[in-house]
Amino acid sequence: MKKIKLVNKKAYYQYTILKEYTSGIMLVGSEIKSVLLNNVDFSDSYVYFKNSNELFLKNLSISKYKHSTWLNHEEKRDRKLLLNKYEINQISKLSKDNGITIVPLEVIEVNNKIKIKIGVAKGKKLFDKSKDTKEKDIKRYTERYESSKY
Repeated sequence: MKKIKLVNKKAYYQYTILKEYTSGIMLVGSEIKSVLLNNVDFSDSYVYFKNSNELFLKNLSISKYKHSTWLNHEEKRDRKLLLNKYEINQISKLSKDNGITIVPLEVIEVNNKIKIKIGVAKGKKLFDKSKDTKEKDIKRYTERYESSKY
Protein backbone atom coordinates (compact mmCIF):
# COMPACT_ATOMS: atom_id res chain seq x y z
CA MET A 1 0.00 0.00 0.00
CA LYS A 2 1.41 3.37 -0.96
CA LYS A 3 1.81 6.17 1.53
CA ILE A 4 -0.07 9.32 0.62
CA LYS A 5 1.24 12.79 1.19
CA LEU A 6 -0.59 15.77 -0.27
CA VAL A 7 1.05 19.15 0.34
CA ASN A 8 -0.53 22.61 0.36
CA LYS A 9 2.33 24.44 -1.40
CA LYS A 10 0.40 27.70 -1.50
CA ALA A 11 0.23 27.83 2.30
CA TYR A 12 4.01 27.58 2.59
CA TYR A 13 4.36 30.39 0.03
CA GLN A 14 1.75 32.77 1.48
CA TYR A 15 2.33 32.21 5.20
CA THR A 16 5.14 31.98 7.71
CA ILE A 17 4.38 28.84 9.71
CA LEU A 18 4.86 29.50 13.43
CA LYS A 19 3.90 26.07 14.81
CA GLU A 20 2.72 22.80 13.29
CA TYR A 21 0.34 20.19 14.71
CA THR A 22 -0.68 16.76 13.42
CA SER A 23 -4.36 16.08 13.85
CA GLY A 24 -6.85 13.35 13.12
CA ILE A 25 -9.79 14.21 10.90
CA MET A 26 -13.33 12.80 10.87
CA LEU A 27 -14.06 11.42 7.40
CA VAL A 28 -16.75 9.15 5.96
CA GLY A 29 -15.95 6.09 3.84
CA SER A 30 -16.25 7.67 0.40
CA GLU A 31 -14.03 10.58 1.53
CA ILE A 32 -11.29 8.18 2.61
CA LYS A 33 -11.39 6.45 -0.76
CA SER A 34 -11.12 9.80 -2.56
CA VAL A 35 -8.20 10.90 -0.39
CA LEU A 36 -6.41 7.65 -1.18
CA LEU A 37 -6.82 8.57 -4.87
CA ASN A 38 -5.29 12.04 -4.19
CA ASN A 39 -8.53 13.90 -4.98
CA VAL A 40 -8.00 16.75 -2.49
CA ASP A 41 -7.98 20.51 -3.17
CA PHE A 42 -6.63 22.87 -0.48
CA SER A 43 -7.63 26.17 -2.13
CA ASP A 44 -9.37 28.61 0.26
CA SER A 45 -9.36 26.11 3.12
CA TYR A 46 -8.79 27.14 6.72
CA VAL A 47 -9.36 26.00 10.29
CA TYR A 48 -11.72 27.73 12.71
CA PHE A 49 -12.90 27.35 16.30
CA LYS A 50 -16.46 26.32 17.10
CA ASN A 51 -17.71 26.61 20.69
CA SER A 52 -14.15 27.68 21.67
CA ASN A 53 -13.10 24.06 22.27
CA GLU A 54 -13.54 22.36 18.89
CA LEU A 55 -11.58 22.84 15.68
CA PHE A 56 -13.20 22.43 12.27
CA LEU A 57 -11.70 22.44 8.79
CA LYS A 58 -13.63 24.53 6.29
CA ASN A 59 -13.56 24.47 2.46
CA LEU A 60 -11.22 21.48 2.07
CA SER A 61 -12.55 20.02 -1.14
CA ILE A 62 -12.50 16.23 -1.34
CA SER A 63 -13.92 15.16 -4.69
CA LYS A 64 -16.76 12.68 -4.81
CA TYR A 65 -15.73 9.06 -5.14
CA LYS A 66 -16.46 8.22 -8.77
CA HIS A 67 -17.09 4.50 -8.24
CA SER A 68 -19.81 5.03 -5.65
CA THR A 69 -23.29 4.15 -6.81
CA TRP A 70 -25.60 6.12 -4.54
CA LEU A 71 -24.06 6.95 -1.17
CA ASN A 72 -21.55 9.76 -1.55
CA HIS A 73 -20.36 12.73 0.51
CA GLU A 74 -20.67 16.50 0.19
CA GLU A 75 -17.44 17.88 -1.29
CA LYS A 76 -16.90 21.02 0.82
CA ARG A 77 -18.45 20.16 4.15
CA ASP A 78 -16.94 21.18 7.49
CA ARG A 79 -14.82 18.40 8.98
CA LYS A 80 -13.98 18.07 12.66
CA LEU A 81 -10.32 17.88 13.66
CA LEU A 82 -9.32 15.51 16.43
CA LEU A 83 -6.83 17.05 18.85
CA ASN A 84 -6.40 16.73 22.58
CA LYS A 85 -7.44 19.51 24.94
CA TYR A 86 -3.88 20.69 25.60
CA GLU A 87 -3.17 21.18 21.89
CA ILE A 88 -6.49 22.99 21.36
CA ASN A 89 -5.65 25.38 24.21
CA GLN A 90 -2.18 26.03 22.75
CA ILE A 91 -3.64 26.79 19.31
CA SER A 92 -6.26 29.03 20.88
CA LYS A 93 -3.60 31.08 22.71
CA LEU A 94 -1.45 31.40 19.58
CA SER A 95 -4.36 32.43 17.36
CA LYS A 96 -5.53 35.29 19.61
CA ASP A 97 -3.06 37.73 17.98
CA ASN A 98 -4.05 39.79 14.95
CA GLY A 99 -2.90 38.47 11.59
CA ILE A 100 -2.66 34.87 12.82
CA THR A 101 -4.60 32.15 11.02
CA ILE A 102 -4.72 28.37 11.08
CA VAL A 103 -4.22 26.65 7.73
CA PRO A 104 -4.05 23.02 6.58
CA LEU A 105 -0.55 22.13 5.38
CA GLU A 106 -0.54 18.45 4.44
CA VAL A 107 -2.70 15.35 4.32
CA ILE A 108 -0.61 12.36 5.34
CA GLU A 109 -1.05 8.68 6.15
CA VAL A 110 0.24 7.50 9.53
CA ASN A 111 -0.24 3.86 10.56
CA ASN A 112 -3.00 3.38 7.95
CA LYS A 113 -4.89 6.40 9.28
CA ILE A 114 -5.49 9.67 7.44
CA LYS A 115 -4.06 12.63 9.37
CA ILE A 116 -3.87 16.30 8.56
CA LYS A 117 -1.00 18.59 9.45
CA ILE A 118 -2.20 22.09 10.37
CA GLY A 119 -0.11 25.17 11.01
CA VAL A 120 -0.57 28.32 13.02
CA ALA A 121 0.59 30.90 10.51
CA LYS A 122 1.14 34.59 9.90
CA GLY A 123 0.69 36.09 6.43
CA LYS A 124 3.81 37.07 4.50
CA LYS A 125 4.32 40.46 2.91
CA LEU A 126 5.28 40.75 -0.76
CA PHE A 127 8.98 41.37 -0.02
CA ASP A 128 9.09 38.23 2.17
CA LYS A 129 7.74 36.15 -0.72
CA SER A 130 10.30 37.67 -3.11
CA LYS A 131 13.13 36.96 -0.68
CA ASP A 132 12.04 33.32 -0.26
CA THR A 133 11.84 32.84 -4.03
CA LYS A 134 15.29 34.35 -4.47
CA GLU A 135 16.82 32.08 -1.80
CA LYS A 136 15.16 29.02 -3.33
CA ASP A 137 16.50 29.89 -6.80
CA ILE A 138 20.02 30.44 -5.46
CA LYS A 139 19.93 27.13 -3.61
CA ARG A 140 18.70 25.28 -6.71
CA TYR A 141 21.40 26.91 -8.88
CA THR A 142 24.24 26.13 -6.46
CA GLU A 143 23.10 22.50 -6.12
CA ARG A 144 22.99 22.13 -9.89
CA TYR A 145 26.39 23.80 -10.27
CA GLU A 146 28.00 21.60 -7.58
CA SER A 147 26.61 18.40 -9.10
CA SER A 148 27.81 19.28 -12.62
CA LYS A 149 31.26 20.26 -11.36
CA TYR A 150 32.49 16.67 -11.15
